[in-house]
Amino acid sequence: MEHLPVEVIGNILSHLGVARDVMVASVVCRKWWDACRRHLRLLSFNSDDFPRDMTTRQLEIVITQTIFQTMGLQCLSIHIDNTHEFSAAPVIAWLMYTRETLRSLSYNVRTIPNVNILEKCGRQKLEVLDLDHNTITGVEPSYQRFTCLKSLSLRHVSISALDLSLLVAACPKIELLALDVLEVVTSDPQSTMELTSHTLKSLFAKSVGVDKIILDADNLEVLHLNALNLDLFELIGKRTLKHLKIDDVSVTHLDIGDSTDNLEIVDVSNFTIVWPKFYNMISRASNLRMLRFWGVVFDDEDEIVDSETIAVSFPLLRHLSLSYELRDGLLHYSLQGSSPLENVSVLELGWTVISEHFGPWVFGMIERCPNLKKLVIHGVLSEAKTREERQMLASFTSFIVCLMRKYVHVDVQFEYE
Repeated sequence: MEHLPVEVIGNILSHLGVARDVMVASVVCRKWWDACRRHLRLLSFNSDDFPRDMTTRQLEIVITQTIFQTMGLQCLSIHIDNTHEFSAAPVIAWLMYTRETLRSLSYNVRTIPNVNILEKCGRQKLEVLDLDHNTITGVEPSYQRFTCLKSLSLRHVSISALDLSLLVAACPKIELLALDVLEVVTSDPQSTMELTSHTLKSLFAKSVGVDKIILDADNLEVLHLNALNLDLFELIGKRTLKHLKIDDVSVTHLDIGDSTDNLEIVDVSNFTIVWPKFYNMISRASNLRMLRFWGVVFDDEDEIVDSETIAVSFPLLRHLSLSYELRDGLLHYSLQGSSPLENVSVLELGWTVISEHFGPWVFGMIERCPNLKKLVIHGVLSEAKTREERQMLASFTSFIVCLMRKYVHVDVQFEYE
């Protein structure tokens, strides 16, 4: 190690990341201390890494001394649990000291009073900003402009719909936006969040407290909606969407317009589907590679996803996952037609309540997949099984054994809850 250039040692110590380990390494020798001071690029502080009996004041001092011993820090992560409440002054000092070189900031610190992170980091070289348990008020896009920011994550953040719209507009290069458990401050009982970005490529929205979301994003490729209760979600785009994921969402009107033509992945779970409308929305996605309907409920009890429609509409499909209740009389409808799922190599099928229809459905779906390589069976087993459930499970097990003997080239796996 004594022959390594000090720059290389600094790069190695940067990969340690955890500030506690860096602090220990810095006292090994003068050369390592110099490497930490001049060439350390990443520091991560987490209150869990320090003794539990350490006081808030002691933590402030340790973090301050460690940061001020560095030059040219590019990535800074500070996550302090809510048992500590820092003074605003040292936190502001950390941000002001590193703002000229900082590229990535991950921040979760309670302070008195609240520190305006946007004010301290605006107009700098920041590319990644991750805020947790913070309050954002009074966004001034003319001053708080993030000209280099590409990734913005807000978790457990309180912000108004207007301030969020202004913040996104103040990031002319933003590509990734994650909104996770967002408290949207509004006086309007029918709150609407409108976001516009011509560079945004990925949006993750979970538990966002609004009734309507209108997103104008010309280059959006990934859309993930999770745990939302909306009257309206509208996407205005230019057919760039490739990955659509909807999980545990209730939405009265879902409008993705003409953005679905180039979809490659559709993943829908725990969602009530009006199948004709949803199919019409994704039917032009001739390049679809993966389709997943898991734990979905059909709005009309006589609706079901039929394999003929999937085979004809999505000829390039490789991975198909289906799990929903097979109602009486609908099995034949789901397997009608003769068009094969030519390119499907991975098939996942599941039940929440096992029935006598499941075995024939599995057999029918395998028959439609001439190039199948992997079959995964997902099931839910209740603790108190009735005699009828035990018999159906036994019959299904025997059925699968026979199936495996016939399709010896297929890798069959089971995943039970």
